[in-house]
Amino acid sequence: MYGRNNYRGDEVSFEVIHKSSKRGAERRFMDESERRTTFVVDEVTNIVKESIENNIGSSSYVHTKVPQWTSTIVEQILNQLTKLGKPFKYIVTCVIMQKCGAGLHTASSCYWDNSTDGSCTVKWENKSMYFIVTVFGLAI
Repeated sequence: MYGRNNYRGDEVSFEVIHKSSKRGAERRFMDESERRTTFVVDEVTNIVKESIENNIGSSSYVHTKVPQWTSTIVEQILNQLTKLGKPFKYIVTCVIMQKCGAGLHTASSCYWDNSTDGSCTVKWENKSMYFIVTVFGLAI
């Protein structure tokens, strides 16, 4: 399932550019027990956005800070996902790219159980850079 949720503020924006969670997509509302065992895209998206905004905010692109930013953001997202206590193994990737007019193409593929596993990709940007964060949740 592909979807776009846009938010645009004065300096930053984010967009959910891919989401995959069969159980979450089939029904609009989940009971509490199902929510505890389901990959909930909105929940994951909020964790990703908060991590980026808390660590980057309106900072400008600085090449020497990119390795630190990517490590910190990925570790913080994994930490927050783990705190949810859901029966998932998580994979998190983060790409940071300076805004300079260059193109970026990326793809991923998984062989998994559509009824339990899920993923989402979030694009976040400010005036000087783009972040592309992908989270895969694989049910244990």
